Amino acid sequence: MSDFAIGIDVGGTFTDIVCVAPDGTETLAKAPTTPADQSEGVLDGLSVLADRLGLPLPSLLLRTGRIVHGTTVATNALLEKRLARAAMLTTEGHRDVIEMREGTKPDRYDLRSTPPTPIVPRARRIPVRERIGADGGVRSPIDAASLQDAIARLQDAEAVAICFLHAWANPAHEQAAAAALRAARPDAYVTLSSDVLPQIKEFERFSTTAVNAAVGPLVARYLTRLASRLQAAGYAGPLFVILSHGGVAPVEDAARLAAGTALSGPAGGVAAAVALARGGAGADLVTFDMGGTSSDIALIQGGEAALGHGREVGGERIALESLDISTLGAGGGSIAHLDAAGRLAVGPRSAGADPGPVAYGRGGTEPTVTDANLVLGLLDPARFLGGRRALDGAAAAAALGRLGAALGLTAEQAAAGVQRLVDTKMADGIRIATVRRGVDPRGAALLAFGGAAGLHASAVARDLGMRRVLVPLFAAGLSAWGMLRTDLRFELSRSMPAGMPPEDSLRASFATLAQSVAARMAAWHGGPVALVRSADLRYGEQVYDLRVPLDGVAWDEPALPARIEAAFHARHDALFGWSRPGEEVVLVNARVAAIGHLPEARAVPLRAATDAPPFASRRILLEGTWQEAPVFDFSALSPGQQVRGPAIIESDTTTVLLRDGDEARMDPARLLDIAVC
Repeated sequence: MSDFAIGIDVGGTFTDIVCVAPDGTETLAKAPTTPADQSEGVLDGLSVLADRLGLPLPSLLLRTGRIVHGTTVATNALLEKRLARAAMLTTEGHRDVIEMREGTKPDRYDLRSTPPTPIVPRARRIPVRERIGADGGVRSPIDAASLQDAIARLQDAEAVAICFLHAWANPAHEQAAAAALRAARPDAYVTLSSDVLPQIKEFERFSTTAVNAAVGPLVARYLTRLASRLQAAGYAGPLFVILSHGGVAPVEDAARLAAGTALSGPAGGVAAAVALARGGAGADLVTFDMGGTSSDIALIQGGEAALGHGREVGGERIALESLDISTLGAGGGSIAHLDAAGRLAVGPRSAGADPGPVAYGRGGTEPTVTDANLVLGLLDPARFLGGRRALDGAAAAAALGRLGAALGLTAEQAAAGVQRLVDTKMADGIRIATVRRGVDPRGAALLAFGGAAGLHASAVARDLGMRRVLVPLFAAGLSAWGMLRTDLRFELSRSMPAGMPPEDSLRASFATLAQSVAARMAAWHGGPVALVRSADLRYGEQVYDLRVPLDGVAWDEPALPARIEAAFHARHDALFGWSRPGEEVVLVNARVAAIGHLPEARAVPLRAATDAPPFASRRILLEGTWQEAPVFDFSALSPGQQVRGPAIIESDTTTVLLRDGDEARMDPARLLDIAVC
């Protein structure tokens, strides 16, 4: 690799940037996230990176061959409900699909719950007279007068979702409506359900397309602005965006499929976990990514991350393929407060980047998890971010003192309570995320990353009965690091709701999908391309389907339907402990993904050195007792060096707490491997 490669992860509090130099040297830089315009924080972080490398920013960017970016623009817009003014064109008689959802409530047992507010209000869901049948045949041609009347009613809409019945089977009517709409409103962001999610299940297709319309203009404007600023600063290479499925796409395609960026940042962390698992860290990992605003949890089994059918973000259903990631409202910036019953609670509200924790001295008044860790002595107020930001310990103690007074506790006792509460909350989240999938977390290692995870990982692992914790040297920037271990990915699917198709039809469907995705990838990428096939299958009487990888199926041999059915039975048995080989198997969706392999940014291993002694000691409060703990420089530890707890291991961007009985060993691959007592 002859150029620099840069990964950028925009978090709720900090923007993390990892750069891999041509010789494999890795450098991490951080800058505060700028919520009003994330591109400002990105350029700030790149300037910090350039300073650390001793290069002018234009020179660094000129020598950079690839930038991969993870953004939270879509996620924040959905959570905060700051969305584009979106409208919908839909088949006459079906304008209420996204309001009726699937006939269920978010909490079906709460008789007093109010229905969710649709992302596109009814007044902006405009019917059009047309009808496509489930077989793709035209039942009623699109009515030109009805279409023009509907378009005339969309003059104040910034974005329009076109969602016609059975467009997955025949997109002709949606395409005709889009052509007419673009001619009348060339300024509007137009998105078609047959492009976004060409599958059966009307609510999922309509909802995902509506989300794409609501966040699309915001994501497109941000990415356009970022690309322009990078170009003005001297960057001439490609800008890629990591999507929810863990692959990357060119910036133009990410703007088109904006809903696919809803898990953009966390996907980088999972990509990093997969790379570490395949590199020898262990085939089975539970990822614990604790940042400033939230904690993300995912499961790596056999060196692979699970993909799901989508998820809800901000109460909105996004049925695009995505990594199976669970998110908790618990991070370093999570606010400690009293709930309605007067009990101590932590999160989900966060102080974010502005004003941030009380200790930042930027106007925050409510104590956070970071403030609690500072009061407990676990953070060095003078060394935070390498000394670039001094923390105000007195202000943090005063804020926790006010909280503690309401509970009859001292500031230190309140801080210990906050720490214990957030540790329990995260352990419970990991327990749910693993056990509900039939996985015992005790058989896996806990991969802790994000700026705040190192202080909590040992306690969380103890609560779960896990005996091994891994903390990367670049824990604070591991998601950005992981983005440089990803490949281009483009996937298409085709619904086949009539059962298991005949062999000739089955081969033809997969071949057509393979040809389409390969053609799209060829337009993006001139390097090697791999095709990955999978299918959504179910037993005839089941109401849910199961994603089944088909890489092990022999496509050039006869009896293809039987081979796919056998793969489904095996997958079902592995996940649920039972299968029914004699029952009908229904193939719901065929899927083919094209993977364009990008050059891997390889890091150099740690070189042998003399064991580094502690450079300081610090009074910390553990288990209700103040004690002196040695402090080690994370980046100075030599390969194989061991450190016993209690101890603090810290770098410019993260701090690791070893509790009594913990024993850590530094791995040559820059992993702190902790045996938990």
